[in-house]
Amino acid sequence: MSFTDTDTCSPAPPEADAPARTPEGIDAVSHAGASDTSRLYAQVGFNHLLNLRREMARDGVSRLVLDTRPDLTNNFHNAHGGVLMTMLDGAMSSAALSSTNFQRAVVTVDMSTQFFKPGRGRLVAHGRASGGGRSVCFCEAHITDDSGDVVARAMGAFKFVDPQR
Repeated sequence: MSFTDTDTCSPAPPEADAPARTPEGIDAVSHAGASDTSRLYAQVGFNHLLNLRREMARDGVSRLVLDTRPDLTNNFHNAHGGVLMTMLDGAMSSAALSSTNFQRAVVTVDMSTQFFKPGRGRLVAHGRASGGGRSVCFCEAHITDDSGDVVARAMGAFKFVDPQR
C-alpha cells in the first residue's frame, strides 16, 4: 500500500495535535459558526486511555503513534488486536477528517482488517483517504513496528455527518 499516490480529497492545513490530557471544554464548532472538527480526536477518551497520539493529519493523510505496554497486550504479550484495530480506525478517520479541511465529521460504517505479525514496541499507524464523494470517504491504513515491518492493515468506509450532532 503506497501513500505517495495523489489524493482525491481536498487539502487541509498542517497540524501536529497530540490529544490534550483533559478533553473537557473542547468545542467542535468555532465562534463564527463554521465547523472545525480538527479537535474531535482529542475528545475521544479511549485514545487517552491507550495513550494513542495523533502526530499528524493533513491533506487526507495521518499518522498515529502508540507505545505498547503490558496492559494493552494479549496472552502472548503482543498488542491486543482491538488496540491495533483502534489505531487503524483512528488513522483512517483522521485522514478522512483532514481530507475535508476539518469541516466535516465522520463515523465508521465499514472496516476490514488483516493482521500480519505480532505488534510490539512503538507502533505507528499511517492512514490515507483514498477516494469517495459527498457522503462517504474511503480510506486505508497500515501499522508498522520499530523495524518498519507491517503489523496490520485495513480498509474502511466513513460516512460524513453533521459535526454539530
